Amino acid sequence: MELLQLLECSPPLAREPLNAEQAAGVARVFKALGDPVRLRILSIVACREGGEVCVCDITGAFELSQPTISHHLKVLKEVGLLTSERRASWVYYRLVPETLGELSAILGTPAVV
Repeated sequence: MELLQLLECSPPLAREPLNAEQAAGVARVFKALGDPVRLRILSIVACREGGEVCVCDITGAFELSQPTISHHLKVLKEVGLLTSERRASWVYYRLVPETLGELSAILGTPAVV
């Protein structure tokens, strides 16, 4: 099952337990977010006006090699947090709001009264 479909089918943690497949899919996304560089990349893309960032701007924000940044971007794309579009010689990245929304829904807990 595709990761976004797994997230869409996963109930909030406080409502019912995840099955093994759901838990594995959700864990992949959280594992990707568990790396500080990837979390910063996601933050850079999320707060950019217009909702997209050129890879050249992402690379310039780190003291890491271009191949290392490319690896982190690939991981974020594989788990469905980012999407990309090539324009001439540059690649532009943007968030996948559906994935972030599903993660938010999974973590949603009812208010304690």
